[in-house]
Amino acid sequence: MKTKMKLIGSLKIWAVIYPSITLFLSVLGEPMSILPLYLRTFFLTIILVPWIVFVGVPFVDTILRKFSSEDIKK
Repeated sequence: MKTKMKLIGSLKIWAVIYPSITLFLSVLGEPMSILPLYLRTFFLTIILVPWIVFVGVPFVDTILRKFSSEDIKK
C-alpha cells in the first residue's frame, strides 16, 4: 500500500475516532468512572470498534466520494 493511501486511511479513521470517543466519554464517562480502568477500556473498545468499522468509516467514505464526484462534474 502506498504511503499516500495509508495517510488518507489514517486521517479518515481519526476523523471518526476523535468525535466518537469524545461523545462516548461525555455521555458515559461519569457513570463508568466507578469501574476499573481495564473494564472502562473494554467497554469503550467493544462499542467503538464496531461503530468505527461498520458505520463511521463507511459514512466518511460516502461523503468523500460524493464530494469527489461533484468535483469531477465541475
